Amino acid sequence: VQLQASGGGLVQAGGSLRLSCAASEGTFSDYVMGWFRQNPGKEREFVAAISWRGGDTYYVDSVKGRFTISRDNAKNTVYLQMNSLKPEDTAVYYCAADLYYSGSYWSQDVYDYWGQGTQVTVSS
Repeated sequence: VQLQASGGGLVQAGGSLRLSCAASEGTFSDYVMGWFRQNPGKEREFVAAISWRGGDTYYVDSVKGRFTISRDNAKNTVYLQMNSLKPEDTAVYYCAADLYYSGSYWSQDVYDYWGQGTQVTVSS
């Protein structure tokens, strides 16, 4: 499984961005998909996850009400719509695929494949 993340950029506080993560190979609809973010010198942080068919979504408290994770299994793509962005959202964002559904969607350890990351910078 190869994951290609895109959509990052520079935006002012209060603005919006939509990240995309396209998967190639494998059966995308079998995977739990997650988004994580990381800043230099800090641990990678869980942001959001979505179940196989999109019926269940999960978010870290700091993004609830502002970010929305979704997926289009026909396009093998997962999205992260980010609204009302804050400077503290600045990070490299990574998408990840969990092939075997451990249930611990918040833990980076359960994800089997990772995208290359896309930089999101929010200016104040």
